[in-house]
Amino acid sequence: MNANALIRPAWTPATIALMVIGFMVFWPLGLAMLAYIIWGDRLDGFKRDVNGATDRVFGSCRKATSWKAQSRTGNVAFDDWREKELERLAEERRKLDETLAEFDSYARELRRAKDQQEFDRFMAERSRSTPATTEPRKPAKRGKGEGLLDDV
Repeated sequence: MNANALIRPAWTPATIALMVIGFMVFWPLGLAMLAYIIWGDRLDGFKRDVNGATDRVFGSCRKATSWKAQSRTGNVAFDDWREKELERLAEERRKLDETLAEFDSYARELRRAKDQQEFDRFMAERSRSTPATTEPRKPAKRGKGEGLLDDV
C-alpha cells in the first residue's frame, strides 16, 4: 500500500471522517470503516493465507482430474511421450517446491540472525552508555535569572 494514500488503515482525518459519516448513514458502514482502520494493515497477510488455502483445496481437485484422466489421442507413441514429459515436469515442480521451502527457511534464519545481531549491538551500546557508578546526580547550580520561579 502507498504510505501517502488518503484512505489507509490508520487514524487519519479522512478515515475518521469516513467512519463518522458511515455511522451516521448506516451503522454497518461505520463499523466496517472502524475495522479497516484497526485491522486493515493485516489484509495483505489475510489475502495471502486465503489464496494459499484456496489453492491447496482446488489443487487437490485438479489432481483428481489430472492429465491421466484425459482422453488419449489414439497415437500410442505420442501418449507415452506425453505421459513421460508430464511426469518429468511434475518431478521438476517437486524439486522447485523443495528448493523454495529451503530458501524460505534460509531467509527466515538470516532475518533471525540479523535481528539477534541488532539486538546484541543495542544491548552493548546500552551497557556502555549507562554509568558504572550509581551516584545520584546533583542538580546544576543556576545563576541569577536562570531559574523559573527563583527570581520572583
